[in-house]
Amino acid sequence: MNLETQPALMRDRFYPRSRQTVRAARDFAVETLDAWGVGRRRHDVSLCVSELATNALRHGVPPGRGYRLRMLRFEGVVRVEVHDSGPGLSRLRVGAGRGLVVVAGVADRWGAVPRSPGKAVWCEFDV
Repeated sequence: MNLETQPALMRDRFYPRSRQTVRAARDFAVETLDAWGVGRRRHDVSLCVSELATNALRHGVPPGRGYRLRMLRFEGVVRVEVHDSGPGLSRLRVGAGRGLVVVAGVADRWGAVPRSPGKAVWCEFDV
């Protein structure tokens, strides 16, 4: 998907470094899907938002910082991005947590891209 050439709907929200924000992020994702009229894959999107937000809090959000949840809607695709300011790129690792394994198994596509500072971990769902 070429994000630069396709028109999209976009919503995002910033969350402070707190475990309680995972539920708020999940609720925001469901609210966004409802606003866009997307019922298909709702559970999958919600699950992946939980996993990516938790991953950001555990590994990517330094004290005093937060993370951003961004959702985009393209023709037939919903994209979820979680932006944090921590170092390194997220990747599947043996012996690590299961969050990215869940995302890789549930989403149609996923990846991570560097930002300054930090990274954005994303996943996409064909809807």
